Amino acid sequence: MFRYVGYWIYKPTFRNMATNTEKALEYCKSRGVVRARDFVSQGIPRVTLTRLVRDGRLERVGHGLYAVPGSDVSENHGLVEASRRVPHGVVCLLSALRFHELTTQQPFEVWMAIDRKARKPTLDSQAIRIVRFGKDALTQGVDEHEIEGVMIRITSPARTVADCFRYRNKIGLDVAIEALRDYRRLRTGTVDELWEAAGIARIKTVIRPYIEAIA
Repeated sequence: MFRYVGYWIYKPTFRNMATNTEKALEYCKSRGVVRARDFVSQGIPRVTLTRLVRDGRLERVGHGLYAVPGSDVSENHGLVEASRRVPHGVVCLLSALRFHELTTQQPFEVWMAIDRKARKPTLDSQAIRIVRFGKDALTQGVDEHEIEGVMIRITSPARTVADCFRYRNKIGLDVAIEALRDYRRLRTGTVDELWEAAGIARIKTVIRPYIEAIA
């Protein structure tokens, strides 16, 4: 298709098409799972994605999400997709517990924390549960983990346990207690780390008797 630019006629060349194709594939290989908007931000037109999917060189792994066929998709792939959809979010609560193997729960939603003042993201078919943290709570006690080539922000084990007590009305006190017991039994972290995390979550008074009971 031709497009008029000023007084000139512009037509995409085969060289440009090849460059976009190579750029898209390399970008996807380096990032793992990529949003359609990320390709566009790199100057890669959407028609390139359509062509690559049609030719089987890229596959759509979720709504607006793409990956190279045969990519090493892990059991935590859902966290990768959720983090792509909520790029400034932090994996927390039940999803973080599952990642750290501190629960027997199998959450069907990915729990993501965003800033209290942030606009709630528009979500599609993937089940994502949004909770709101204060600005400091989005950075303190939060670690980065590389999953499928993507850096994912996840609350640390101690921070996750503390958050579970803070949000016990949402997830259940029994889940929080189970997480605390596993944290101590598996020696996932120290009591000092947990106490510091309780300070961040502002639940020292709440969690103290439970810590003392299993110490």
